[in-house]
Amino acid sequence: MTKVGVIGAGIMGCGVAQNLAQSGLEVVLLDVSEKILQESRERITNDLRFRSLFNSSEILEASDSIMQRIHFGTDYSLLRDVDFVVENATENWEVKREIYTIIDDVCKEECIFMINTSCISITKLAALTKRADKVIGTHFMNPVAVKRAVEVIKGYHTSNSCIHAVEKFMRRINKEIIIVNDYPGFVSNRISHLFINEAAFVVQDQVALPEDVDAIFRKCYGHAMGPLETGDLIGLDTVVHSLNILYESYQDSKFRCCPLLKKMVDAGLYGRKSGQGFYVYP
Repeated sequence: MTKVGVIGAGIMGCGVAQNLAQSGLEVVLLDVSEKILQESRERITNDLRFRSLFNSSEILEASDSIMQRIHFGTDYSLLRDVDFVVENATENWEVKREIYTIIDDVCKEECIFMINTSCISITKLAALTKRADKVIGTHFMNPVAVKRAVEVIKGYHTSNSCIHAVEKFMRRINKEIIIVNDYPGFVSNRISHLFINEAAFVVQDQVALPEDVDAIFRKCYGHAMGPLETGDLIGLDTVVHSLNILYESYQDSKFRCCPLLKKMVDAGLYGRKSGQGFYVYP
């Protein structure tokens, strides 16, 4: 059985771990505290319970069986025998640098590192390791279980054998891969964050209310979600941080973060995860 380490038990990490376990893989889910891990255990358990309620016509594996394939912990030594690592830590260079310095020594030589990042360079992170050919970006989208494709980012030294192994891995969890090259923001966030940022400027300038901005994208363009709804789902703190990385990387004013977004983050209005962003959530 393939064994996968997942670093970071936030919303995205939980989604990845759950998706992997539902696909029959053994998962080690790591974070820095038992409190975070307990919250992640409850989140995954609840998601699996809702899945069974809304898929009553399908034959589904029991939630308890899926949960038994997820092992929770805080010790990096639990990754010593994993075949892949999916890293979902916060979009902070210093945090990620520490992680890769540790896991490069802990994990077996053939283990592939899959970086689930929005904007940070795959090549730069790979340079922290002694296995740059086995480091690749795998940008999962939220919610992980319902998204059928993954943006895969090839670093400067990423080998073809690594790409093939990741493609096979993704097929096992029923995901298609779309391969792009390594530039800050890649394709998805380099474009989507411009939408989110400009939508925030539109609200700030009192051109339209958030619900009207999103309605135009849903009803006129046929998008599943509007840009402000998407920002709330991602987390406005993450959006602001990603825009700052894009601005620093390209030195292009088009990535200048909207003051309204900064103000909302300062006020703790992060979106869904805090209960309020551009919208209020129960």
